[in-house]
Amino acid sequence: MYATDRGIEELEERRGAEQVTVAWLADRLRAFSDLYPVHENAVERFATWLARDDTDDIEWE
Repeated sequence: MYATDRGIEELEERRGAEQVTVAWLADRLRAFSDLYPVHENAVERFATWLARDDTDDIEWE
């Protein structure tokens, strides 16, 4: 198990029954980036990955 799996499992356990909007998720990602700017690039990549259809080619720098 990867360390990120624990966080994903906690998210699913705590909030798995909730329904959220994309606007809510975007707001939370912005808040996270403001608190932890060192992870801004990872948040940007994650948001781009979520936003694009899985058939789109994403070119990472």
